[in-house]
Amino acid sequence: MSQSPFLHELRLLLGIERNTTRHGEKWISGVGAAIGILAVWWLTRWSLGDAATPAGVLMISSMGASAVLLFAVPHGALSQPWAVIGGHLVSAAIGVTCQRLLPGHAWTAALAVGLAVGAMYYLRCIHPPGGATALTAVIGGPDIHALGYHYLLVPVLVNVLAILAMAVAFNAAFAWRRYPAHLHRRQQPSRITQPAQRQFELTQEDFSAAMEQLNSYVDITTENLTELLELAKQHAERNITHPDAIVPGRYYSNGKLGRLWSVRQLQAGVAHVPGTGAGTAPLRYHVVAGDQAGQSGSSGADEFRQWARFEVVPQDNGRWVKAD
Repeated sequence: MSQSPFLHELRLLLGIERNTTRHGEKWISGVGAAIGILAVWWLTRWSLGDAATPAGVLMISSMGASAVLLFAVPHGALSQPWAVIGGHLVSAAIGVTCQRLLPGHAWTAALAVGLAVGAMYYLRCIHPPGGATALTAVIGGPDIHALGYHYLLVPVLVNVLAILAMAVAFNAAFAWRRYPAHLHRRQQPSRITQPAQRQFELTQEDFSAAMEQLNSYVDITTENLTELLELAKQHAERNITHPDAIVPGRYYSNGKLGRLWSVRQLQAGVAHVPGTGAGTAPLRYHVVAGDQAGQSGSSGADEFRQWARFEVVPQDNGRWVKAD
């Protein structure tokens, strides 16, 4: 599990985060996205008829991006119904307007996307695929241009309603994925614990465990963040801090959050057990994750034990969890 300082820094620069979702959830997301796009195509053709509109404008390419959000991140703020509906329709209207007023200019497409982003911000319906919808209105070619403002109805609105209907139906089959997010929150039991009952502060491992319990890659809303925080608090309360023995070869975490979090692996030596007098020589360790990853050092046994909040074990997906 050790990672060189260069690779660690490169991962941070590239923004490569560890994914906590299980394989089953990933497959569900992929299958849902495929079914969603099939539904958009079929429902659009069914509602309009085979000859009602050119085949090239039955479905806009930005539906592919919407499918990623609706089926891979169904509880994200960018995936909720108003974001999808408003984001696409507002952007489509802006794209058509720019094309009609300023046709043929190299900067028309850029203006359409920029205005669409600003409008989505102010109307609280930010949906990244909306930028592609605005862009398509400008660069989509003669068939799209000929539609004018009818583009908002066909294909945009029909596509949007079709993929939303499929997202509601598909995600309803999985209790933890109910869409919209409000339906998921309504069925959750209350997890609130009184502040007076709190015994331990939160740690990086608690957040990691809570993320796994949510089992979703979260483009987080305020409600989801609150739920995640509560799950992390409950996880913290189930664990005792500071290990009784420091054993060579095992991994220990300082239990901090963010940049201060660190995991050390104790190098070969004699186990230190408080009160026995064993293992009094300085302990050498290697930092395998978090702050100062890739570096080595040494400390006294008591100092190391006070630093070590608890023992952790590595998982195949790159996460660290508290040892049982």
